[in-house]
Amino acid sequence: MTLLSIEGLRVEYPSRHGVFVAVDGANLTVEPGEIHGLVGESGAGKSTVGAAIMGLIEKPGRIADGTIKLKEEVISGQDEEGMRALRGNRISMIFQDPLTSLNPLFTVREQLTETIREHLDVSSNEADARALDLLNRVGIPDAEIRLENYPHQFSGGMRQRIVIALALCSEPEVIIADEPTTALDVSIQAQVLELIKDLARERQVGVILITHDMGVIAETTSRVTVMYKGQVVESGTTKKILTAPEHLYTQSLISAVPRATTKLYRFPLISYGEREADFQIEQIKGNWQAEVSPQDLPLLKVEGITKTFLKSGSILPSRRQYFTAVDEVSFEIQPGEVFGIVGESGSGKSTVARVISGLLRANGGAVEFEGRDVTAAGRGVPEWYRREIQMIFQDPYSSLNPRMRVDKIVAEPAKHLGLLQGSALQDRVYELLDMVGLGTAAGRKYPHEFSGGQRQRISIARALATQPKFLICDEPTSALDVSVQAQILNILKDLQEHLNLTMLFISHDLPVVRQMCDRVAVMKQGRIVESSETGQLFDAPRDAYTQELLRLMPKFDSVAV
Repeated sequence: MTLLSIEGLRVEYPSRHGVFVAVDGANLTVEPGEIHGLVGESGAGKSTVGAAIMGLIEKPGRIADGTIKLKEEVISGQDEEGMRALRGNRISMIFQDPLTSLNPLFTVREQLTETIREHLDVSSNEADARALDLLNRVGIPDAEIRLENYPHQFSGGMRQRIVIALALCSEPEVIIADEPTTALDVSIQAQVLELIKDLARERQVGVILITHDMGVIAETTSRVTVMYKGQVVESGTTKKILTAPEHLYTQSLISAVPRATTKLYRFPLISYGEREADFQIEQIKGNWQAEVSPQDLPLLKVEGITKTFLKSGSILPSRRQYFTAVDEVSFEIQPGEVFGIVGESGSGKSTVARVISGLLRANGGAVEFEGRDVTAAGRGVPEWYRREIQMIFQDPYSSLNPRMRVDKIVAEPAKHLGLLQGSALQDRVYELLDMVGLGTAAGRKYPHEFSGGQRQRISIARALATQPKFLICDEPTSALDVSVQAQILNILKDLQEHLNLTMLFISHDLPVVRQMCDRVAVMKQGRIVESSETGQLFDAPRDAYTQELLRLMPKFDSVAV
């Protein structure tokens, strides 16, 4: 018997401008023990399908047509009381951000036992015992102690395990996992996905896995449904969809996925439907006035930097405890090179970037730029260095001021450093917006009016306003769709090639690192454990930790059986 079936689902959102159709005629089935992948770009309707199954369509949105069945029972169209009885009981959901799914004011024990007693007729002691058993089942070490902790005391991967434990409280028949591994390290991602596979295999739970990570799809699912602008464009076995896609959109989507086995000169872009304007590097190349760096010196030299943070304070200095985030890290980056740093959360890679950029002051060691020390004790980084180095952050929305127009955001660095003013500054801003494919009209809008990929283009334009020699890219494509990621990575490749920009590229996405970087350093617990040319590191890693990272990396070329 089919566990979950969706036939002709149509979800509409009426507004004063008309009716927006988020999902249009979608069909999907899930069998017991099956992990069914649901893929597509942002706005494709994937999460809306999940919300419709859970009865969580936000008003004024509504299911306008179609049916959703759990076994033989029609659950679409039920009132709120009926859906509340199903939700968390027979159907559970794992959300993308575990921190927002957990109440920061309550311990893990309180949240688990409340959910258990809400759905199951058990005593307080039985609920406690079930909560402890659930934490053990999802692999939380020292579960009895960690029950008394609050969500903020766990890492991202551990929080996601707790969310999975919450989803399992009522022993559901169907689990909807909405981007459950986005922005997780490869090791934590592998653990979470293995847990989901175990649930499907051992308890015959049906799983809908919503994700944009095609490597995860390849290694985890048995069937896949591809969506584009609310419609299902293709559905079939994972092997068929990934190796012999029939629809042009699916073909384009798969071709844009970075591979860990080979390095491409450029990423293919989605060739189906509407596309953003192309990146116009030639518009700025002739006006780029950055001085050429001397070739006999490394552009950036990091020598023995150490950074500690206070872990436990005390009036007495001898009783203070410190955490060493970066421990004696050294490396060099040559002019025109893309140098990558990879490692798990807490390895220290972003702390290194913030020390280099001057956002943090190192406790020891030195950073040299073109042979000049920029980390002399007792003062911040010099003004000239701020022009030469710029940073592109992981989350483009939080790094852009929502109250400022885009043209003011892009102009801010050059204006602050006194490099340009008046019409010359305005011309530079419009030139940069054209260059990243947004057009001059984008300058009159605000950040919230743009998609994630467009906001990252704004961040790139802002970073280029001072005509820097060195860019720090800290997870610049994390959580972006495959197609948008391809656009952003192509922009960065063009910048490096045509403007001879030097880059520090930080990421936990190993296939992206393979495509972007000339050399790579691997960090673990604040130290560099291995550094070599990219091809050598991926093909013949020396350190056991690097070997383990590469082993755990989801591989697009492998397909789950």
